[in-house]
Amino acid sequence: MNRLHESIETLVNSYRSYGLVNHTGGANLPSRESIEDILRGLDELIFPGFRENEGLDHNNLHLIAAEKSYHIARELVREVEKSIIFASRIGYRDLSCGYAGCHAVAELMVDDFFEELPKIRAALALDMQASFKGDPAAKSIEEVILSYPGFDAITVHRLAHFFWNRQIPLIPRMMSELVHGRTGIDIHPGATIGESFFIDHGTGVVIGETTVIGRNVKLYQGVTLGALSVKKEEANRKRHPTIEDNVTIYSGATILGGETVIGRGCIIGGNVWITSSVPPDTMVYVKTGQEMICLT
Repeated sequence: MNRLHESIETLVNSYRSYGLVNHTGGANLPSRESIEDILRGLDELIFPGFRENEGLDHNNLHLIAAEKSYHIARELVREVEKSIIFASRIGYRDLSCGYAGCHAVAELMVDDFFEELPKIRAALALDMQASFKGDPAAKSIEEVILSYPGFDAITVHRLAHFFWNRQIPLIPRMMSELVHGRTGIDIHPGATIGESFFIDHGTGVVIGETTVIGRNVKLYQGVTLGALSVKKEEANRKRHPTIEDNVTIYSGATILGGETVIGRGCIIGGNVWITSSVPPDTMVYVKTGQEMICLT
């Protein structure tokens, strides 16, 4: 331990040299642990009785929902306020009210979120039905809610997407990466996803920031909806594909590019590589190791 003092000095010097310090003397950043707790609480609120160890008392359902909502709202206001202050500090968001008004802005944002929550729950009900109907192995809707990683990822995405649309930094990405870590499904919170969305199996699915997905779309494991270019100067352009309604994309397919549109009703076979648009009602598949076939 004789060298520990010198090591500490070197470590502290690196703080000055490289930064990467969470704003000592200023407002803190959102807490990963708090966001995880908020997601857990929202999951219980959206699917009451599915996550708790004890049975749910339906006679007190309103009281239970109110108690959980107020608790989550308080936690969420605190984390959103941190994010708004951070956004103002880096120039991402202009706050004419100044730092003192960030708490009030956060409260309004959280009010808007809880107002939207029943609509998010309605969208998830359609996603759940799509998962149940789309997978012959599913024996009940309860099985989908309790055990399907694709449905878990979609649930968190619909929550994170709300905050992304309101230009709240950090929190949406933290939410999406938390569920990415436990499911292996990477959905950027900026992606726009229509109703009745189903990810089967799910491991290795990647959906980029500017992806647009229509209604009744089904993806299998290993699908990538990505960008042709990862140049930083293209960050504000549409870089990821559009998938129209009623499309099925099988495992290992890679679809790239902001101008790429997969038309309504298409079936995209496994392991294909697509960088240009496909007309509606087309089947695309690989017949040999080198040849891709399109049937309309």
